[in-house]
Amino acid sequence: MFEVRGLPGKIGLQLLLLIMTIPYAIPLVQMIVGSLGGIGFLNYKAVWDTGVVPTYFRNSVIISVGVIALVYVFSMSAGFGFAKLHVFGKEIFFWMILIAMTLPEVILLSPLFVTFQKLRMFDTLFAVIFPIAALQLPFTILLARNFDEGIPNEIMEAGKIDGANIWQVFLHIILPLTKPIASSIIVLTLINSWNAYLMPLLFLQSSTMQTVTLLPQYFQGEFTNDQTKILASAVITAIPEVIVYICMQKNFEKGMSAGALK
Repeated sequence: MFEVRGLPGKIGLQLLLLIMTIPYAIPLVQMIVGSLGGIGFLNYKAVWDTGVVPTYFRNSVIISVGVIALVYVFSMSAGFGFAKLHVFGKEIFFWMILIAMTLPEVILLSPLFVTFQKLRMFDTLFAVIFPIAALQLPFTILLARNFDEGIPNEIMEAGKIDGANIWQVFLHIILPLTKPIASSIIVLTLINSWNAYLMPLLFLQSSTMQTVTLLPQYFQGEFTNDQTKILASAVITAIPEVIVYICMQKNFEKGMSAGALK
C-alpha cells in the first residue's frame, strides 16, 4: 500500500485532499446554511407540518428496499455465474449487459410509459422499482464479477469435495466472502434509487405515491418559490443516505477497491 513518509509529504497530501474536497463541500455547506435562512430551524418544522413527509419517505423506502433486493440478488448470482461457472457464450452475454450501461435513462421513458400503461402498472411503485433496478444491474454485475474472480477456485473445489452442490457453494461459501462488494452495491443502489427523480416524476402522478425527491416541489409553484424550505427539504432528504454510508463506510471502501480491479 502506498504510504507517505515525512512531515512535508504528509502536510502536502493533506492540503491536496483538502483542495479536492472544497468543490464538493461548498454546495453542501451552502445547502445547510441556506436551509437555516429566515426563520432558522422553523423551516424544518414547516416542511414537516406539510404532512406529506412520512408518506414520501415511506414510498422512497419501499422503492429503495425493492431496488436493493432485486439488484443484490441478480448482481450476486450473475457475478458468480460470469466469474466462476462454465457457461457457453457467457462473455458475449456479459458484454451485451455492459453495452446497456451506455443507454441514457431518458430514451427509455417513452417505451416504459407505454408498457406500464398497457400492464396497468402506471402510478404504482413497481413502475419505478423495476426500471431503476434494471439500470443499476450492468454496473453492479461488473463489480460483483470482478470481485468473485479474486476468490480462489480451490475454495469452491473444497466445498464440492465435502459434498456441496453449486447452489450450496454459492450460498454458504461465496456469499459470505462477498460482504465488502455487497456493501458497495447496497450503498450505490441506495443512492441511485433514493435520489431518483425523473422516473418518479413521470410514473407517479398521485400525491400519495410520490417520493422524497419530489418534496422540494411542494414549495415551488406559479406564485411561490420558498428557497429556504426547498433547501430544508433537500437536507431532510439527504439524511438517510448519510447515515447508511457512515454505517457501511468501511466495507464500502473495501468493496469498491476490490470490485473495481481485476
